[in-house]
Amino acid sequence: MSFQQGLSGLNSAARALDAVGNNIANSGTVGFKGANAQFSDIYAASLNGTGASQIGIGANLSGVAQQFTQGNLTTTNNPLDLAINGGGFYRVSDQPGVSSGTAAYTRNGQFLIDKEGYIVNSAGLYLTGLQADAVTGIVPDSGQPGAIRLDTSLISPNPTSESEVGFNLDSRKGVPVNAPFSISDPLSYTWSTTQPVYDSLGNQHNMQIFFVKTATANTWDMYTSLDGGAPSAATSLVFDSSGNLPNVAPYTAVAQSFALTNGAVTPLVFDVDVSTATQFGTDSGLNAMVQDGYASGRLSGISVAADGTVQGVYSNGRTRDMGRIVLSTFPNPNGLQNVGGNLWRETNDSGQPVTGAPGQGNFGVIQSAAVEDSNVDLTAELVDMIVQQRAYQANAQTIKTQDQILQTLVNLR
Repeated sequence: MSFQQGLSGLNSAARALDAVGNNIANSGTVGFKGANAQFSDIYAASLNGTGASQIGIGANLSGVAQQFTQGNLTTTNNPLDLAINGGGFYRVSDQPGVSSGTAAYTRNGQFLIDKEGYIVNSAGLYLTGLQADAVTGIVPDSGQPGAIRLDTSLISPNPTSESEVGFNLDSRKGVPVNAPFSISDPLSYTWSTTQPVYDSLGNQHNMQIFFVKTATANTWDMYTSLDGGAPSAATSLVFDSSGNLPNVAPYTAVAQSFALTNGAVTPLVFDVDVSTATQFGTDSGLNAMVQDGYASGRLSGISVAADGTVQGVYSNGRTRDMGRIVLSTFPNPNGLQNVGGNLWRETNDSGQPVTGAPGQGNFGVIQSAAVEDSNVDLTAELVDMIVQQRAYQANAQTIKTQDQILQTLVNLR
């Protein structure tokens, strides 16, 4: 007479309740993956017995399998809360250098910036990826992942080298009352507009553009002035009978040259493209204005794209790529070693990681300002708890029954 079956059943039910309890305890843990205790039956080895005569001696815990299903995504206000929508793990390291430190893997995408500009999690582990080139700002397509560090220095200014101005000039207008043209006399020109431009130090200047209707049909004179200085020579704009300019020089590149006295590179030289200008019978007005210069700027924010590209957003409206987050997948995720802290480590059973960019192959995409909730189904866990409680009670009853039978045998006279 054996108590083995009942004892193993009690142990199995207790271990199953442990798994259920752990799932419930972590139902609010970001990136947590629920686990199920799996059991196998036990049979004693027999040299002469047959299958029909064998009786099992209980159950044994064969493994605890985590369920790597997708959790729900919840939006947040932190752009460095990063949820993976699809397959893959974030790769984190306890050292910032490339190819250094011990790598771990997580689905918890709650990150922040430390005092040195690295992207880290709450445990201080570094989020790894590919760093952008400090000079070109280009992120390489491949390479050994290392800690992503944000460049908090000022972005250098860029002087204006090209400009495009699209506008309409009212064909109904007559020749101005006063002549010759003077920037200080509004009656000497028909219409004007202003475009901001930048010098090599990032200082903004206002380039005023004046248009004067001439006595010649479909012909206008264009003048430019920087910060109210002396006007340039006139550029003649000759429209066709449909009210358009030919898309040829000089309209595609009206040369500008302005002397500067503020220490910046002088003269400030660039071309203005006015080839999209029109002369229609409607009010004069601006349609488009583009130029490639900008002032220096400070880092004011961070954004993360779906492909993992980390961009710095600057106070001058510019953006700059700083790196790209990488994700890792494993041939057998259930072979990973769970070390706590929402972390897994590679083992022989898991196989070697495959690392790549989000959105490529089997890798999921990244959603910024969101977290992945635990995939634990509380309703299913509570039902499973009831089932395991009944199993525990039933196994305890088998031990009680065995004890009663044994007592009966002992009491035989």
